[in-house]
Amino acid sequence: LNVLIFFVQLPYMADDRALAKFWADRALYPVLVTDHFSYTGILTSMFLHAGWMHIIGNMLFLWVFGDNIEDRLGHFRYLLFYLAAGVVAAFVQISINPDSVTPVIGASGSVAGVLGAYLILYPRATVRAIIPFFILIFLPLPIPAWVMIGLWFLQNLVSGYASIADAASPDAGVAWFAHIGGFLFGAILAWRFVRGRDRPLAV
Repeated sequence: LNVLIFFVQLPYMADDRALAKFWADRALYPVLVTDHFSYTGILTSMFLHAGWMHIIGNMLFLWVFGDNIEDRLGHFRYLLFYLAAGVVAAFVQISINPDSVTPVIGASGSVAGVLGAYLILYPRATVRAIIPFFILIFLPLPIPAWVMIGLWFLQNLVSGYASIADAASPDAGVAWFAHIGGFLFGAILAWRFVRGRDRPLAV
């Protein structure tokens, strides 16, 4: 769905006005939620992306980590979990910047929920990451998932703080607290799942 909608959006991306019009009724504008109680953008914004790197990054993380969570939860519960993480992420971002008129788009909040769940359900898993070494040499190295995801979360915390401390910071253009909120939601829900049903797995 994310990729399909991105290709639907693609013809509009050559013209900023056309893209803004495309996003107008689909993106999440925090001020519309807080002032006008308009919630429609919360769901639709999860399937919009600002460019190639935005969607490739989100879909790469979803592809690497999402299948294990789907296997654990089942198809339908995984879909509900994914959507719920996106909704929680949106409300966390709104609570941080309720008067913002900047559109919030992307699957990052939902994907962050998947990462949070993965950290709890598969704490001893390893992920093969491609590490650049010198020029044109890339080494596939196994990295513990808790290290990769932990560093990702730490970077989001630091960037989120920077975006609050300095509105002119480059970090201010990213919905960092949507990532943080989605991640914590996924981790807490997975912890409840593990506590009530079974133990973490090693893969």
